[in-house]
Amino acid sequence: MADESVFIYLATYETEAEAKLDYDAVKDLHSTGIVGTYDAAIITKDADGKVKVHKHEKPTQHGAWTGAAVGAVVGILFPPALLLDIAVGGLAGGAIGHFWNGMSRKDVMELGELMDDSSAALLVVGRSKLDKALEKAVTRANKVVEKEIKADVKELDKELKKAEKEAEKDDK
Repeated sequence: MADESVFIYLATYETEAEAKLDYDAVKDLHSTGIVGTYDAAIITKDADGKVKVHKHEKPTQHGAWTGAAVGAVVGILFPPALLLDIAVGGLAGGAIGHFWNGMSRKDVMELGELMDDSSAALLVVGRSKLDKALEKAVTRANKVVEKEIKADVKELDKELKKAEKEAEKDDK
């Protein structure tokens, strides 16, 4: 097993608009080559506590990581009953296990509690340490947490590619 680090970065906001501005800043970091392989989404929670994942890009823009990596983390943090976007959990497929095995229960609880206290969040999952680069771009967040997990990156990539193919079939 070739364990490598995968990073989960969660920033919370008062409004979805603030999260969207920082999401755009993350995209800019990627386009200039500062941030490599990553997946990102804005997560919102309505008054009833239902969670919605907002993607603003086509899945092909960042390859297999787009959608499936965020979907796996969201699938761990929120029970299916709270997800308005049930497809996110399904899209993640076997990738959930890679994240679940790499995260401590304490990490899962900390990330979930951070989301409990906000109505919007920016979730970024990446293959390289993100804190220094994102620190400059994510300027509107109330709170920020970054977690490093160990995962068999080759197996994770396979699962993410598999999830991407399944999503493409579902779109047709």
